[in-house]
Amino acid sequence: MENGKLRHYRLIIPLVAMLLLAAHAFRRGDAGLTASLAVLAGLMFTRRSWVRLATAAAFVWGGYVWADATVDFISVRQALDIPWIRLAVIMAGVILLDGLALAVMLGQRMEQYFSREEDSAWARFFLFALTVFGLAMARHNVSFPILLFDRYLPGWGWFEIFGLAFYAQWIGGLMLHPAKHRKYRPRIWGLFSAVFFLQLGLGLLGMDRMLMTGTLHLPVPAMIVAGPVFRSGGFFMLILFSVTVFLVGPAWCSHLCYIGAWDDAMSRLGGRPAPSGTIGRLSVAGRATTIILALGLAYGLRAMGVPGATAVLFGAGFGLAGVGIMVFLSRKTGMMVHCTTFCPMGLIANIFGRISPWRIRIDADCTRCGACYTRCRYNALDESRVGQGAPGLSCTLCGDCVSACAHRLIGYRFPGLSSEHARVAFIVLVVALHAVFLGVARI
Repeated sequence: MENGKLRHYRLIIPLVAMLLLAAHAFRRGDAGLTASLAVLAGLMFTRRSWVRLATAAAFVWGGYVWADATVDFISVRQALDIPWIRLAVIMAGVILLDGLALAVMLGQRMEQYFSREEDSAWARFFLFALTVFGLAMARHNVSFPILLFDRYLPGWGWFEIFGLAFYAQWIGGLMLHPAKHRKYRPRIWGLFSAVFFLQLGLGLLGMDRMLMTGTLHLPVPAMIVAGPVFRSGGFFMLILFSVTVFLVGPAWCSHLCYIGAWDDAMSRLGGRPAPSGTIGRLSVAGRATTIILALGLAYGLRAMGVPGATAVLFGAGFGLAGVGIMVFLSRKTGMMVHCTTFCPMGLIANIFGRISPWRIRIDADCTRCGACYTRCRYNALDESRVGQGAPGLSCTLCGDCVSACAHRLIGYRFPGLSSEHARVAFIVLVVALHAVFLGVARI
């Protein structure tokens, strides 16, 4: 069978081309990139479809790398008045080898060879590629080492990028199945929160490299907007929040917020939720009040010249009040009371998330079985909302209702995409962001 008959010798050209790229990275002193390319070469033997696509993308990038190196080599030789024609011929051969490896990987026989997980190949590839792109851009554009590997193992940053990208395609691939999305979403969310606060704790214990810059900021969501008002600066988290809301709407609140994971965990201790009119009424009023209080207090403290250490006490009090709501109300009701009635960033994400085109919609053929009501911990679904075909303002695109619907009549929507394609695209984007956040989000 050509699938099984296809021998590993067909990998010789791609393997040689990939190892040449790894050797070039090694010559330049980039140990992390060398290791990453070597591992990618090894992954070819797994015969997973996404690896073929990732390898092809690496060869496209490799063509640029070799062309750039060729120009540099020839320029140096010309400047030193050294013969360069032979070098040019050798480099042209290397570029042709890279192109041939690309053609081999894109060929039909290789498509047959890389047959494992074929149904999720493109989704896994984009999970991998988007994570690599996001972390590489962060690493390149930030003036200090933003990745922990670069801080503790200088030169190995690319290997951390590769590892997080591999993790993204793995966990995202699992979450492509609706039921597993509901299962793994709270787990990876909790993982991010644990990593975030573990780094903060280690930083406070004296491991300064665990902190972003060494300048501490209070990890309370309200401080994302209140902090810049008080300090007249420090917009990093606000910019990060804004970009995330633009990309995935209010999903910040159900996938990426370091504090929201706590509220989710507390609510799950309370059993299955039920629609609440009280929580619904406080969804806008309660959070609008906390926005006004947070901004007003920040401005007032700055106007009075209150020291930063004193202002931190007010912020800490605000954060502790939120934790109290999680422990006593979210745990009791099974609803995420903190996120839906108290957190000012939740309301901002819900409102400005409307800029993003992602939506949850309910088909007119809905059977009104009510299964989604007992899965929504954001109080966004009840009989009235189901009848209207859309969840309420407090919806965060968590997807639990999508997973709960046995009839597949609730789904993600995005202009120009089918419901299934919209769901896959959303998961790819939000899981890639999660992986990027694991690499760069710290205090």
